[in-house]
Amino acid sequence: MKIGIIADTHTKVKKAKRAIDTLIADGAEFMLHAGDIVDVEVLNLLKQSGLRYEAVYGNNDAHLFQFHNQFNLVQEPYYFKLSNTTFKLMHLPFYMTPDTDVVIFAHTHEFSIEFTGNTLFLNSGEVCARNKPLSEWAMLEIKDDEFVVTRYTRANKSDEIKKEEFNYIREKQ
Repeated sequence: MKIGIIADTHTKVKKAKRAIDTLIADGAEFMLHAGDIVDVEVLNLLKQSGLRYEAVYGNNDAHLFQFHNQFNLVQEPYYFKLSNTTFKLMHLPFYMTPDTDVVIFAHTHEFSIEFTGNTLFLNSGEVCARNKPLSEWAMLEIKDDEFVVTRYTRANKSDEIKKEEFNYIREKQ
């Protein structure tokens, strides 16, 4: 299963659309937004994608509560299971315990990936390109014995999207 992951879109709807469109073109079957959505238009993009998705509230998303029932908005930490894999989705990196197979977080605006024990900790970085001159997002492919993470980056004012792949072997449970 391929899971598209975006975070920290803030007010950058066009950048969010480019990230979502790229993930769909590359085969995403499910989407996650790790918070700081900020603009309801980003939620509309997720809904209109036709894919199942979950979006967690970030520290800049309190105003989106009025749309809670219209979209798949969840509070952190949000636990769920996909493709025989357990997940914890959150915005703030406060619940960084390895109590699931995959921990998705954001807030720092920095791409990070760490495989500790048998838990993958993943921050897809910032779509908004606020703290650096590029947008970033990720795809997580879940295989029986492996996690494959693809990091996407796009420099501001460029049409080129670069990809970098990371592979992690999963222990049999």
